[in-house]
Amino acid sequence: MNQIQLALQDYVPKHNSSEAGECFASVALLLRQGDTGPEVLFIQRAQHPNDPWSGNLGFPGGRIDAEDSGPLAAAMRETAEEVGIMLSRDQLLAQLDDQRGVRVAVQVCCYVFVVDPAVEICSNEEVAQAFWVPVGLLKESERHRHRQVDWHGTATEVPSIYLNETVPVLWGLTYRFIVTFLRAAGIPLSVLQAD
Repeated sequence: MNQIQLALQDYVPKHNSSEAGECFASVALLLRQGDTGPEVLFIQRAQHPNDPWSGNLGFPGGRIDAEDSGPLAAAMRETAEEVGIMLSRDQLLAQLDDQRGVRVAVQVCCYVFVVDPAVEICSNEEVAQAFWVPVGLLKESERHRHRQVDWHGTATEVPSIYLNETVPVLWGLTYRFIVTFLRAAGIPLSVLQAD
């Protein structure tokens, strides 16, 4: 965990300029020290007809509201709402590169936080499940493959990570954030070109 923290403390994120019609969102990549090394928290979004990412894997987060003082505040608020974890600025390690949606006109910021290993998750109705995944598993190159996913009734082939048989593959914006996180943290990885 110390190596990741040291690598990320000097990371300078790339920011995108905004485009017409884009909405803005912010997510939190939460890290904790697990039994076998650092772990990342993922959520599977609950099924909802108005959510374009319904049922997909991601990080806690969502749209930046007018009441939020900025993207960081939005990520912290959404994390508290979705998984019941209260974050503070002193837990912030880094901001990753902004990512723009391919299929939805959205631009997303991602902030990396370190949380206590014993932190409790209390998910709300937006979250079907929340679970920790070892960073060691995320960097296994054999898990990174092009796979077919269902995007609202259309089969689409995308770069992805297979985690296990009980959850969908990890793809899209979250896949790109994980690849950026691993590279920024100095973790060697040979991956596919992100969609």
